[in-house]
Amino acid sequence: MEIEEKQPRSIAEIISIVEALVFVADEPITVKTLSDVLEEDRETIEAAVEELKQEYEDRTGGLQLREIAGGWQISTRTEYHEEVRKYLKTRPNAKLSLAALETLAVIAYKQPVTVPEILEIRGVQSASAIKTLLDKKLITAKGRKETVGRPMMYGTSKDFLLQFGLKDLSELPSIEDFEDLVQ
Repeated sequence: MEIEEKQPRSIAEIISIVEALVFVADEPITVKTLSDVLEEDRETIEAAVEELKQEYEDRTGGLQLREIAGGWQISTRTEYHEEVRKYLKTRPNAKLSLAALETLAVIAYKQPVTVPEILEIRGVQSASAIKTLLDKKLITAKGRKETVGRPMMYGTSKDFLLQFGLKDLSELPSIEDFEDLVQ
């Protein structure tokens, strides 16, 4: 019985397969997953992803390859979001109330944070906003605080990063940027 040896793939073929996998993935696909599926080392996959990203940038088409929430995803270019939104007949994130957005902002910047800490910052009860954010999977429980009553701590979820198109929390605007807008 003869064992057939696997022929090494060209970098062009790896790039093409990476593009196909990123395209069909229903959420951002990690380099590790790509590496496992293609049975290629991490460095080869990282080089292929970077080359593919550059190809999208050089082409200046309507799509881009973006690193979002720890993985890679093909998305429309931000400069075309208005036209895409108009076509899809949707409104920009009108689905969260002001209370829910304020609560989400507190959680995003102060995480992990408890309900009493959110109350202290916002000055109003946030229970219904927290329920809404949990239902929409924008926040998640992060354990209990080691203090009297052991209140639940909350933080943002992977869905939060996806919804807002962030690679990680370091891409959140600084609080100083917000203060500049208010003045």
